[in-house]
Amino acid sequence: MKRSVPTARSVAAEVLLRTWRDRAFASAVLDATLQEKVQLDARDRGLATELVYGVLRTTPWLAARLERYAPRGLGKLDPQVRAHLLVASYELFFLDRVPAFASVSSAVDLVREVRGERLAAFANAILRKVAREPKASRQQAAWESVPSWLAKALARALGDDGAQAFVTSGLAPMDLRIEQPEERSIWVERLREARPEARVEPGTVSPHAVHVWGGGFFRELPGWAERAWTVQEEGSQLVALAIGACKGEEVLDACAGRGNKTSLLARTGAVVDVADAHPGKLRQLGENLGRLNLQVRATYPVDWTVGVGEIKGPYDAVLVDAPCSGTGTLRRRPEVTHRRLEEELQSLRQVQVALVSRAAGLLKPRGRLVYAVCSVLCEEGEQVVEALRAECPQLVPAPFAGEEARALCGQSATLRLLPQVHGTDGYFLASFRWAC
Repeated sequence: MKRSVPTARSVAAEVLLRTWRDRAFASAVLDATLQEKVQLDARDRGLATELVYGVLRTTPWLAARLERYAPRGLGKLDPQVRAHLLVASYELFFLDRVPAFASVSSAVDLVREVRGERLAAFANAILRKVAREPKASRQQAAWESVPSWLAKALARALGDDGAQAFVTSGLAPMDLRIEQPEERSIWVERLREARPEARVEPGTVSPHAVHVWGGGFFRELPGWAERAWTVQEEGSQLVALAIGACKGEEVLDACAGRGNKTSLLARTGAVVDVADAHPGKLRQLGENLGRLNLQVRATYPVDWTVGVGEIKGPYDAVLVDAPCSGTGTLRRRPEVTHRRLEEELQSLRQVQVALVSRAAGLLKPRGRLVYAVCSVLCEEGEQVVEALRAECPQLVPAPFAGEEARALCGQSATLRLLPQVHGTDGYFLASFRWAC
């Protein structure tokens, strides 16, 4: 799908094709592709981004409309042609910035370039008919594109209105974590000056967070080279802050991944140990901490489904950011809705309960634990808390130690973050004390 002159539409189709083919996260594919296509200006980069995420959010809805004019359906259609048809139909139904004839002509030219005249004529016939249809609501199309099981699960957790608001929340920003929160306002102004075309706003739940929409590549922004900030989604920042780590405390980050939350814990002056099931992530964690001149005491590769490995403890606090469905990241990873998650929820809940139970056994008396998932579903939230009460009665719900979490939920032992309420991705958090 190479073109001598890349366009927003050709880039969007290329990203969609690679996302489907490789079962990759669209955000990573889009970032890599935009870095390759240096010819695109900021306007076209923004359009390509909107087309990718918009198509992924509304694919079932768009496909149903296209299939009205494709007697044999789209299932066996050439994937490249399908990608161009979906991109063009998204423009035709939802965008006003380009005349319909221009959207059709551009898509037909792209299909002609990659698959020849016959399929170009096929695309032209379909899109000319689509262009006669009235504009539609993106929000309603996104909601109608959610699998029925997920729509029902979201409604159980959030109510009908909350579920629709969650699914139709806007495009996620790039979130920065300012290393010194007292300098946040300074960096907001510096970023605005450097990128006047971008939208830059302070976050609302983390004192470190800054939201950036349309800022371009993060490595080119002021402050990256000076290590004044790192990229971390605001809800993820709140998860780390919720444990309330203090200087001198011994803290375990039980599912550390690449270390974004670890670095926030280490910056408090706590003595931090980290564990993860993937050695590759632990190596990257070390590199990320090194960039910020931070370090941890010990690193443990641990398969929590088997045991605690070589970790000894005891700890003042344990953070368990557990494996989950990832449904809370829907606005950032809309392709999640197209994956087979329903049958995984029960096995995920079993893993989550076992992981927390084992990690809790490493706590000191009255030690605290925070369980977190980037999911808003009851199956990974309240139902896990209920199962833990039965499995591990020594683990008692308690208010969050972190003041940032308490500011949102008071003395409650649970907290659900939502994009339409807090401006973050979706998370469920629960706070416990070890009663023994």
